Amino acid sequence: MSNFAKPENALKRAEELIAVGQKQEALQTLHNLITSKRYRAWQKTLERIMFKYVELCVEMRRGRFAKDGLIQYRIVCQQVNVNSLEEVIKHFMHLSTEKAEQARTQAQALEEALDVDDLEADKRPEDLMLSYVSGEKGKDRSDRELVTPWFKFLWETYRTVLEILRNNSKLEALYAMTAHRAFQFCKQYKRTTEFRRLCEIIRNHLANLNKYRDQRDRPDLTAPESLQMYLETRFEQLKVATELELWQEAFRSVEDIHGLMCMVKKTPKASLLVVYYAKLTEVFWISSSYLYHAYAWFKLFNLQKSFNKNLSQRDLQLVASAVVLAALAVPPYDARRASHVELENEKERNLRMSNLIGFNLDPKAESREVLSRAALLSELVSKGVLSCATQEVKDIYHLLEHEFLPVDLGAKVQPLLTRISKLGGKLATISSLQEAQLSKYIPALEKLATLRLLRQVSQVYSTMRIESLSRMIPFFDFAVVERISVDAVKHKFIAMKVDHMKSVVMFGDALLESDGLQDHLAVFAESLNKARSMIYPSAKKSSKLSDILPALGETVDKEHKRLLARKSIIEKRKEEQERQLLEMEREQEVKRLSEQKRTEEQEQKRLAAEYERLKNQRILREIEERELEEAQAFLEETEKRSKKKSKKGVVEGEKVTKQSLMERALNEQLRERQESEKKLQKLAKTMDHLERAKREEAAPLIEAAFQQRLVEEKALHEREQQLEVEQSRQRHDGDLKEKNRLIRMLDNKMIFQERVIARRQAEFDQRQAAREARINQIIQTRRQEREIQRKKIFYIKTEQERLARLKEEEEARKREEAERRRKEEAEHKAKLDEIAEKQRQRERELEEKERLRREALLGPRPAAATEVPVAAPVAAAAVPVAAAAAPAATGGAAAPQKYVPRFRRGGGAENPPPARQQAPPSDTDRWSSGGGGRARPGAPPEATDRWTPGGARQDPDRRGSGGGPADTWRRGGGSSSGGGSSASGSGTWSSSRR
Repeated sequence: MSNFAKPENALKRAEELIAVGQKQEALQTLHNLITSKRYRAWQKTLERIMFKYVELCVEMRRGRFAKDGLIQYRIVCQQVNVNSLEEVIKHFMHLSTEKAEQARTQAQALEEALDVDDLEADKRPEDLMLSYVSGEKGKDRSDRELVTPWFKFLWETYRTVLEILRNNSKLEALYAMTAHRAFQFCKQYKRTTEFRRLCEIIRNHLANLNKYRDQRDRPDLTAPESLQMYLETRFEQLKVATELELWQEAFRSVEDIHGLMCMVKKTPKASLLVVYYAKLTEVFWISSSYLYHAYAWFKLFNLQKSFNKNLSQRDLQLVASAVVLAALAVPPYDARRASHVELENEKERNLRMSNLIGFNLDPKAESREVLSRAALLSELVSKGVLSCATQEVKDIYHLLEHEFLPVDLGAKVQPLLTRISKLGGKLATISSLQEAQLSKYIPALEKLATLRLLRQVSQVYSTMRIESLSRMIPFFDFAVVERISVDAVKHKFIAMKVDHMKSVVMFGDALLESDGLQDHLAVFAESLNKARSMIYPSAKKSSKLSDILPALGETVDKEHKRLLARKSIIEKRKEEQERQLLEMEREQEVKRLSEQKRTEEQEQKRLAAEYERLKNQRILREIEERELEEAQAFLEETEKRSKKKSKKGVVEGEKVTKQSLMERALNEQLRERQESEKKLQKLAKTMDHLERAKREEAAPLIEAAFQQRLVEEKALHEREQQLEVEQSRQRHDGDLKEKNRLIRMLDNKMIFQERVIARRQAEFDQRQAAREARINQIIQTRRQEREIQRKKIFYIKTEQERLARLKEEEEARKREEAERRRKEEAEHKAKLDEIAEKQRQRERELEEKERLRREALLGPRPAAATEVPVAAPVAAAAVPVAAAAAPAATGGAAAPQKYVPRFRRGGGAENPPPARQQAPPSDTDRWSSGGGGRARPGAPPEATDRWTPGGARQDPDRRGSGGGPADTWRRGGGSSSGGGSSASGSGTWSSSRR
């Protein structure tokens, strides 16, 4: 950022840095000052700083620095002093142009120096390698290094200025001037790439102008001055585009002009329209759009005839002849489109061209005219354009459009074309057209004459030899005629075929012949009717009523239908008008609402601006008060330093400010600087006079040297031309001798040709017979191979079917076996389930009986009975264990985990279980070898102890009928140790038998 208290200090610092050779630091210093927000109020010093700033930017070729500085200066000057910005920009462009001209003057060969396709492109890698590897230090490379950078910077200057000045109503005159200078730069140095970019830049500026309509200081295109400047810029762009032969860009410029006028809904002046149509003729002629070219000529003729009061008769005749010839040059058939998309595109293109040529500013489709060759020719005749043309043009028009001369048409047209090719010349009274060249229409007219002749011949002849047709068309060779006829047949203008083997041309097909015959018969009938009426005129007119009555009904119906159609059209127009009125009312309402909204927004903005203004005034008053205090302090300090300066600075009644004191202190320095500048200007003027005197002395010497060189080159050219004529004559004589020598060999050549053809025919027949025999042999071999292949395929297929059948049978057998096993398992499982169910039922019955028996057994008893003998029942305690182990030991049918009822354990009814044994009375009740659930010594295996829930063990053998021994183990107060018999008698077996 800038650290200077005043801008003058920054300028002084920059000059000091420039004096010691530090231009980059000086440029950076000024750039920091300009881009600083501290100095946003315009003053004269800033203008001087900007002049110095742009001088440094041009000298150092710093385009980006220049752009940044000019943008900041535009912000400062926009509302205060726009003329200062204009002066700075003009100075900037003047310096850039002057530097470029100096570089061009230093270079001796401008074309070689500017042989660069794109000024914005950097150096290519191959150029850099060539500059390092090659030892050539010639003039071309030095010219390129000197001239091209300055022209790049000049182009960048134009782009920068256009970007800064765009869409600014206060600077639109400078914008137009810059655009014109940029166009001239592109034109002078043939810069086509830069011209395209320049056109695109200007086009984008106009698009942004229409896009952002609420922009401040936006140019008003409805104003005549602004519109005139924009139009002149676009017309200059169109002229330069045509001079550079950039036809596509020229057409886009025409569209820009038309779009601009459609935007403002105004038609330009007649002088500009003349330039518009003159350039359109060139664009359409180059693009081979002959119909649009003819319409543009017609519009140009009408403008010249209506508005050019100084138009001479010769110029009017030439322009009218050009219009008629341009209309005749249009092909007599339309290009047929194959697809619907192409038809739609062609229709859209015709409507677009119709608007451009007619300069139609109304977008409605009803106002557009249909462009066609027939309509144009009829309009030329009706408007009197043909009557203004020359006699040769009139004659050729009647020959090509109205006469029927199938044999003599070519012979009559050719001398007319020869005379027409000599017509033309410069136009003295038409400023936009330099000359009218009618000779450029000769090829198109020759093609039209050829098409007319072919069509007329096709109506008279059905077959004609090629030699005869070639003699009738003296303009072209038959190869060219054939190409023209192919195009005409393609567009169904004529119907013909060329048979080169018979050297004949065949005309017509079935459809076209019938149409032609119908036309001929109609013409013949009309001619006979006229001849009869002339030979036998009617004595009196017959009654018209008898002629009218038969067709009266049909006429009434037609009139009725026409009236109905007219009524429907009127109704539709009324509906369309009502719809348009509704749309207009709706648009007006929308416009009113938008206007109201915009008014409210403007009021809000005004209030906000008023608030900001009051705030700024308050801040400014505070700043002024503070500056006044500083000025008074500065004045006191100045009085202390110098009494002389204080007396000079203090004036009675004058308002003393800090700025006024600083200005008084610097006036003396400014006066001295102005004196030094005047001395420098005087010295520069002296140097200019000296240089002018030198050049005036050197000019006659240069002119004399130039005239001497012209004389020498003219003599050299005459000598070379004479030598070329002699050599051409010698070559022609040699060619004639060679032709005469070769004519003698023509008969021998024909004999040799027939011999060669006969030999080749015999060889062809022999090879053809050998080829047929070889083909027959190959066919027989391939037939045998196919038979063997078919047998092999049949055998493989049969074997596969047999194997598949065997596999299916094996799988069916496996499925049946699995099904059988599944059924057996299911039956076995059902039997086992039935047996288990029976066992469970039996167990339930046994449990019920045991419960009943236990209830009967555990009835009321005496309390003193504590011990009973247990000899016999102990033997039966192991019965359940033995019964459970019996099936495993005997290997019964039931599974080990299954429960086996007691009646099945002994082998069934045949083997009843063994009877219980009674223990002898002498046996003791106590036993020491068993614990709970163990068999007593000497007891059978089936006798096991079974603990009951009541604390006694029961014999399972007692579950049967309710009688039998029942053993009970009664617990005492103590517990047995080790499961043996206790000495104290802690547990005893008591036995009671019922």
